[in-house]
Amino acid sequence: MSQIKDITLAPSGRDKIDWVRSYMPILNSIRADFEKTRPFAGKRITMSIHLEAKTAYLATVLRAGGAEVYVTGCNPLSTQDDVAAALAADGFEVFARRGVSDEEYEAHLKSALSCCPHLIIDDGGDLIALLHGECREYGKNLIGGCEETTTGIHRLLSRERAGELDYPMVDVNDADCKHLFDNRYGTGQSTLDGIMSSTNLILAGKTVVVAGYGWCGKGLAMRAKGMGAVVIVTEIDPVKAIEAIMDGFTVLPMDEAAKRGDLFVTLTGCNDVIRREHFEMMKDGVLLANSGHFDVEIDKKALKELSVEDWERKPNIHGYRMKDGRVLNLLAEGRLVNLAAGNGHPAEIMDMSFAIQAKGLEYLAKNEGRLEKKVYAVPAEIDRKVAEIKLASLGVSIDHLSPAQEAYYKK
Repeated sequence: MSQIKDITLAPSGRDKIDWVRSYMPILNSIRADFEKTRPFAGKRITMSIHLEAKTAYLATVLRAGGAEVYVTGCNPLSTQDDVAAALAADGFEVFARRGVSDEEYEAHLKSALSCCPHLIIDDGGDLIALLHGECREYGKNLIGGCEETTTGIHRLLSRERAGELDYPMVDVNDADCKHLFDNRYGTGQSTLDGIMSSTNLILAGKTVVVAGYGWCGKGLAMRAKGMGAVVIVTEIDPVKAIEAIMDGFTVLPMDEAAKRGDLFVTLTGCNDVIRREHFEMMKDGVLLANSGHFDVEIDKKALKELSVEDWERKPNIHGYRMKDGRVLNLLAEGRLVNLAAGNGHPAEIMDMSFAIQAKGLEYLAKNEGRLEKKVYAVPAEIDRKVAEIKLASLGVSIDHLSPAQEAYYKK
C-alpha cells in the first residue's frame, strides 16, 4: 500500500505531469510503441529516481508497456509530494515523501523492492546495495536493471571488479543521449535554477567555484560564464584541468579557490571536497551548494562544529555564523540543489534520458536469461534511435551516407 504524504494533493501533481508530457515527444513516441508491443507484460518494475513530474511520466510510459510499476525516490529532499500523490491516485504503488529521515528513506526503498521486481531503475545505487545486502531475497525474480547516474555507475563497477555483482545492469548514464545532454545542459541549467530561485541574487560579477570538471561541471561552468560570472574550476584530473583552462576558465586548488569564491558548487561524486580548512578562509556571505548525488561533498559536520550559531534564513538556505562573525550559507542541506531546491532538469532533457531508460529496460526484458552479471553499455542502436526521434521532433533533417560512401568507410 502506498506511503505518501497526502492523496488530496493529486490534482496539482497531475497538472505537473500533464505539463511535462507536452514537452517529452520521445517518450510519447515510445509510449505509443509500448502500447502496441507490451514488452513488460507480466513484469514488475521498481523505480528509484528523483520523484518529480518527469519521473512520474516515465512510470506511466512503463505501465503502458504492460508493467506493474512501484515507485520510490532516491533522495530525501527531491520528492514532490503532489506528484507522488498523483501517481498513487492513478493506481501506482508509491513509497515516498519529501523530507523523510534517513531511516524512513531506506524503509521506502525496501517497500518498493518488496514486490520482488523483474526489472529496476536505480539512481545512485541504493536499490542495488539493498539487493546485495538486507533485501537479497527480493531479487529472486530480477532480470536486471538500469542505472541513471555517475555515482551509481561507480558503485556498480566497483562491485563488478570485485566479482560481487549479481545481476546484469545497463549503464544509462554513459549513453551519448544521456550524459552529453542531461549531465551538461540539464545539470548546468537546473543547478543554477535551484540556486537563483532560492537566493534571489545576481550571478553576474560573482566568482563561482565549480568543483569537478566532468560533464556536469562543464555544463555549470558554461552557464555561469554565460550569465556574467567569473568562473574558477578545481580538479584532481590533470587532463580535465587542461580542458578547463582551454575552455577559458581559471584552475586552482580548493585551498586557493576558497579565498576567492562567492558561490561554491560541488559536482564530483566524492566526499569532503569542501572541508574545515576551506570554511575557515571563506568570505562572509558565501553560498555553498552541491549538485553531486549524495550530500557528502560539503563537510556539513565540520561546518556545524565551526559555527557558533546556525539557523534557517529562508527556505532551502541555512546560515552558519562563524566565531569571527562571518556567515556561510548552505543551500538545500548540501543535497542536490537542482532537485531539493528546484524542479530538476528541463523536461526536454529528461525526455532523452528517460527514453534511454525505457529502451534499456526493454533491451533487458528481450534478453532475459542471456546476459552476464556485469555492467553493459547502452546498445548503440538505442542511442541512435533516441537521437533520431529527437531530431524529428525538432523538425531537423540530416544527411545520410550514399552506398558509395558506406563502401568507402569500410575499406
